[in-house]
Amino acid sequence: MIVPVFNEAECVSGVLAELAEALTRGLPAPFEIIVVDDGSSDNTLELARACAARFPGVFRILRHTQNVGQSFAFHTGFRAARGATVVTLDGDGQNVPDDIPRVVAAHREKGCDCCCGYRAQRKDTFWKRLGSRMANGVRNRVLGEAIIDTGCSVKAFKREYVQGLQAWNGMHRFFASLVMMQGGRVEQIPVSHRPRAAGKSKYTNWARLKKTVFDLRAVKWLKSRSKVYDVENVP
Repeated sequence: MIVPVFNEAECVSGVLAELAEALTRGLPAPFEIIVVDDGSSDNTLELARACAARFPGVFRILRHTQNVGQSFAFHTGFRAARGATVVTLDGDGQNVPDDIPRVVAAHREKGCDCCCGYRAQRKDTFWKRLGSRMANGVRNRVLGEAIIDTGCSVKAFKREYVQGLQAWNGMHRFFASLVMMQGGRVEQIPVSHRPRAAGKSKYTNWARLKKTVFDLRAVKWLKSRSKVYDVENVP
């Protein structure tokens, strides 16, 4: 599990404790939770460490010395991950930890390289939902894809598809595309969502739009130049 956090002191303790309990209860395989503190300026790190002390052997905590963004936090977790399956989750408490065993099971049962969750009943403001719907529609038309909810962080990957990615700001919105560019297969399943109970969102529709327009053009170009091929040993 990779959980990026940034200035989430109001909810980080509850999120991490609920996650540890859900995975202990619902996962048959060994697991670890990698918390990546993205240069928080409040006491998020201290609270995460206190939670880790309650669950010995479950957590690993990494810290960026400055705030560099969610994409780089996920990338730090990808590089540190030791499991064959890598799962991502937002640290704001809106994702539901009990969905993680379902996503992991679907990832294995479907035999896919990436299993993306999509928020079937999103608990956000009307304007956030509208902005995301429009952004997803434009993104899919430009890239020729059918990803239902690119903004949902609940995803399970085969580690080899994400551990070697070159990090760039905004990358987390295109994880499914980057897997497909490597020849990977993507499946999608519905997951739960709940209102933010504490803290505040780090994004607005306008701020996200300005960044995503340029990223979308870059990913479209990269996709047009990518090839998937096999290599044979020649005796």
